Amino acid sequence: MSHLDAARFQMAYSLFFHMIFAALGVGMPALLAAAEYLHLRTKDPQYLRLAGTWARATAVLFAIGAVSGTGIAFELGLLWPEFMHFAGSTIGPAFTLEGYAFFTEAIFIGLYLYGRDRMRPVAHWLTSVAVAVSGAASSVLVTAANAWMQNPVGIETLRSHPEALSPWVVFTNPHWPIMALHSTLACYAATGFAVSGVYAWGMLRGRTDSLRQKALQIAVIMGLLAAVTMPLTGDVSAKVVARHQPEKLAAMEALFVTRTRAPLLIGGLPDQETGKVCCGVELPGLLSFLAYGALDAEVMGLDQVPRDEWPNLPLVHLSFQLMVGAGLAMVLVGLYYAWVRWRRPADVARDRRLLWLLVIAAPMGYLALEAGWIVAEAGRQPWTIWKAMLTADAVTPSGGMDPSVAGFTALYAALAVALVLLLRRLRHE
Repeated sequence: MSHLDAARFQMAYSLFFHMIFAALGVGMPALLAAAEYLHLRTKDPQYLRLAGTWARATAVLFAIGAVSGTGIAFELGLLWPEFMHFAGSTIGPAFTLEGYAFFTEAIFIGLYLYGRDRMRPVAHWLTSVAVAVSGAASSVLVTAANAWMQNPVGIETLRSHPEALSPWVVFTNPHWPIMALHSTLACYAATGFAVSGVYAWGMLRGRTDSLRQKALQIAVIMGLLAAVTMPLTGDVSAKVVARHQPEKLAAMEALFVTRTRAPLLIGGLPDQETGKVCCGVELPGLLSFLAYGALDAEVMGLDQVPRDEWPNLPLVHLSFQLMVGAGLAMVLVGLYYAWVRWRRPADVARDRRLLWLLVIAAPMGYLALEAGWIVAEAGRQPWTIWKAMLTADAVTPSGGMDPSVAGFTALYAALAVALVLLLRRLRHE
């Protein structure tokens, strides 16, 4: 394995695990704040028990997410020094403000955990809201750095007169707001369905008490609200990609030839060598409409991209299909839960078909989250900074990557095991 491939593997592996911890770190505080609020409204002690369990889970996730995020911070400097030398001053403000949000979250987690029975109930609930808001802020702020890599505003000034570039240019990027919103909603959807799957599995094993039913309801509602909103933000995101990264859109849809009335492709196995797509279903004109608002609009294909600048087309296309499919599955399962609860509320805990669907849907949010990340990052290749710096030019020239890959692989595997073991101990008594 070349040092470039080793560096890419190590970074991808680290981010794959960190995104799981980070998404739970965004979603769990929202569940915690919801349970605490419901206790304030109803005085039901079961909501307070839920809040206590979810607070401990949030603290565990925060600690493990801090370790995994610190590892990635080291990797940026160790693996990609040329990138950091060139762009560090530009993306630095995003990481700095994300750090402030991180420390704010830590402060309010401490206040929440140690403030119970020492603070008035409303004040105590507000600390949980602050944890949820600062967790979401971390996600939004750190996304600005990645959005700049997708659309590097101010790049010419950075090349010629870096001292004249505004330190806040990273936040003027039109990619950032929709990318941040879409990815943060994905965290809520992933967490909501993952947590609902855990409680649904417990119900299948006979634990159908009212506390678990309330936990399931809160988790599914959050997951469903996020999941039904994501197609809207995804549509806006696709339009932004069509304007600023048409090559990526062509890879996502396996569009080899520039054409009007470009079809939306469902499924399909693209062959980069022949330029053909096998086993796909085309919906004529729909890609043109979704990208540019007109059925007759021209959509750029890969025939206008130099062959050595093509991303890994099968990986990008299949990841995009997986992301869309997993998102649709979450919406359908969530709507089915809502229908059962509306028509037969007493049967929710006994409807084994519904419970199995929730268990099956439990990983769908994380499949969609990881697949979407692959689309965003692999679709940008071979560029680290879009049209400005090749990945091959950003990597460290140093060899001897094997110890680093092995060490970080072991670190994130150990964190995953620790997370599972610790969360298993946080069961409701």
